Amino acid sequence: MNGKQTLSTRNIALVGAYLSGKTTLLESFLFVTGVISRKGKVTDKNTVGDSAVEARDRSMSVEVNFASTEYEGIRFNFLDCPGSVEFLQETYHALMGVDMAIVVCEPNSDRVNTLAPLLKFLDDWQIPHVIFVNKMDRAGSGEVAHAQAFRTLMQSLRTVSNRPLVAQQYPISTGPDLTGFIDLVTEQGYQYRPNSAPQAIALSDELASQEKVEREEMLEAIANFDDHLLEELLEEINPPQEEVIEDLQKELSADQIVPVFFGVADQDYGVRPLLKALLNEAPQPEATIAHRPQLANANQSADATVAQVLKTYYTLQGGKLSLIRLWLGKLTDGTVLNGMRIGGLYRLTGGQQQPISEAEAGDIVAIARMEGVKTGDTLTNAQTSIEPLAIAPSLEPVFAWAIAPEKRNDEVKLSSVLNKLCEEDPALRWEQHNETHEVVLWGQGEIHLQVALDRMRRKYNLPMTKSIPQVLYKETIRKATNSHGRYKHQSGGHGQFGDVYLNIQPLTRGEGFKFTETIVGGVVPKQYIPGVETGVREYLTKGALGFPVVDIVVTLTNGSYHSVDSSEQAFKQAARLAMQEGIPQCEPVLLEPINLVEISIPNEYTSSILRLVSGRRGQILGYEAKEGWQRWDNVSAYIPEVEMQSLILELRSLTMGVGFFSKTFDRLQEVPEKLTNQVISSVQET
Repeated sequence: MNGKQTLSTRNIALVGAYLSGKTTLLESFLFVTGVISRKGKVTDKNTVGDSAVEARDRSMSVEVNFASTEYEGIRFNFLDCPGSVEFLQETYHALMGVDMAIVVCEPNSDRVNTLAPLLKFLDDWQIPHVIFVNKMDRAGSGEVAHAQAFRTLMQSLRTVSNRPLVAQQYPISTGPDLTGFIDLVTEQGYQYRPNSAPQAIALSDELASQEKVEREEMLEAIANFDDHLLEELLEEINPPQEEVIEDLQKELSADQIVPVFFGVADQDYGVRPLLKALLNEAPQPEATIAHRPQLANANQSADATVAQVLKTYYTLQGGKLSLIRLWLGKLTDGTVLNGMRIGGLYRLTGGQQQPISEAEAGDIVAIARMEGVKTGDTLTNAQTSIEPLAIAPSLEPVFAWAIAPEKRNDEVKLSSVLNKLCEEDPALRWEQHNETHEVVLWGQGEIHLQVALDRMRRKYNLPMTKSIPQVLYKETIRKATNSHGRYKHQSGGHGQFGDVYLNIQPLTRGEGFKFTETIVGGVVPKQYIPGVETGVREYLTKGALGFPVVDIVVTLTNGSYHSVDSSEQAFKQAARLAMQEGIPQCEPVLLEPINLVEISIPNEYTSSILRLVSGRRGQILGYEAKEGWQRWDNVSAYIPEVEMQSLILELRSLTMGVGFFSKTFDRLQEVPEKLTNQVISSVQET
């Protein structure tokens, strides 16, 4: 049937912390499988991944890069995901469309916390994954040092993984160098060789003895999910390789275990064994579908076509491209999805596009000119009715700049360019503040926003300036007063006359603004009263201290009018004069927004974060273990908005990049007296 899954494709995300070597691993995959004849280097800015100018300028991934290869009859589609936490949203969206992930890390036990949010996401979404310990040659020197470093790393990794880790390899060292590994499935030793497959070698008695210990530990781990294997171990029967591989494949597909491999990607060491393991153990597309009820139901339809958008690109020449995972069905150029005819079908390799005539279920390809379709959307043919597939959670923005075009004439195209940027990168948000008239761009950090501005300059010829956004201060009053305002203006014709008496009183914090009137006897005709309220409201946009006035009630108590010269406009002006006279007498005070902030960090950093919050005029409400996170705490605090701008930068600096927070506006609160003059002066200067 048309929805039948192809079994010849494996879709795999390369994920991990910044500088762990994901792009280098992708380059090695492509080299050893013959896609490229010469490996590029991130430092030389010539890798297949990191093809964008913004990535090469920084020698780091800033968006998902796609490349595919074939190895022993299987197509491998690799999605190289950014490692920086500022581009984590890209990674999350990509992970929703793969069969498994390779988590790349360094052999440094002190840095395992950097993997905690990523592993938590994989565990929560039950995405099968393996760990590849890259740069293993830096783990130590000498046989004992490499082996001990690997054991120590395994122990550390277990503290951040909710799934049991299963080492499938054991390091071999000669002198000070890492020279090979033992495959614990086949019980065969191998020696690394430059530019070729590892060579099988005989094991020394000592290594053979150690291999038995390590293999038994591996078998015991996978036997927790296989009663037959457990019986064999209890009866001291050595299970055949085929049974071990079958168990590993089954348990990995079910996200019950996390196999662990190691190597040195820039020398291609360990890359071929990893590919071989992927051939044998990586989940097939049909196994991924089995864990998605919507797809399993749609698969019963012979004409079902279902895809999901994993990434949106706007190219300089080709316009919009949507990178999709084709879950069910078949695509050809001109296929209609969600009522739109696709404008082209492509296979991507880094920044290159190769037109293709069709794509089968299980593949990841790019489709062109799907206007209105955004990242995460579910695409179907007209015959298919399906509940939308789950999408990655949206990360809340934590850092902002106020931006403006360098050239005033470019303001007309600003909103359309920002909308395209946000389509490409859903972690970006933008808004225009009515009070400050600023356009504010929100994202995940300084680098994230600078990449966005670089794209605006390069792609759209829209250079921008940036500044720290203004804090939305308010002002209110402490005491009540009565005020009088009279507006009298004579001109050649009719004059203007309005006369009002106002009672001004403070309200409880958060009540906003109220206008009432107690006019009797028609001293102010009813048709002029709306003008009085308008005049009051206009004044409140900028009070005595220079900020919008809130939490105040104004009552029109008396007044007078002229039968000829009075008008609604005149009474509006009279009300403004009354407010100008009265508000300064009410002891105006400055208010600042206060946020309720929830900060999540590994508990080893909790004391540092408490000091950080206190140093930012924060009021600590308490801290407790973070639910569902091993050895993490959640700190609750009230923090002034003005102290939030660089909070994420310092938080990440203190926590090796993994700390994060969420915030919600809580209330307005009086600014400390010693800071009020500073705030007023700084605003007046701008």
